[in-house]
Amino acid sequence: MTSPDLGVWPHGDAQYRRSEVTAVVGNGDGVWERAATEVLRWKVKTASGFSVDSTESVAPGQRVIVTARMFGITVHEPVEVVAVVEQPDRVGFAYKTLPGHPVSGEEAFIIHRKGDQVHLSIRSLTRAAPQQPWRALFPILLLAQLVVRRRYLRALL
Repeated sequence: MTSPDLGVWPHGDAQYRRSEVTAVVGNGDGVWERAATEVLRWKVKTASGFSVDSTESVAPGQRVIVTARMFGITVHEPVEVVAVVEQPDRVGFAYKTLPGHPVSGEEAFIIHRKGDQVHLSIRSLTRAAPQQPWRALFPILLLAQLVVRRRYLRALL
């Protein structure tokens, strides 16, 4: 749904809140090589304060538990990698949330080049999870997503 392989993300399912944000990571081949490697090893998540129960590079079908710790609360977020992209000027992946995750949807982390500039784009589709207490907490989770997205954009600097 987040189409990490596409430079332009087409509009999709209106049942989800849609977000796409992009930041410049740096310039040149060295930055490109580092960022392309790191994005496929969950670095955007881990450098943003999450832990991931895998040290392997992402692969389609891989299931991991992402753990968030905020304000003394620990939240486990089960996800499954649904797409991996490794093109000459575009590298990244997307995962979908699994039952037990605080929200329902998909998120993608994409490194791409525009000339010499290296960019990180974050795409997400989010809606309330079907289970409680997460469903009731959805408005608060949307605020938390804003904070997390800012962290994501700084993660590979």
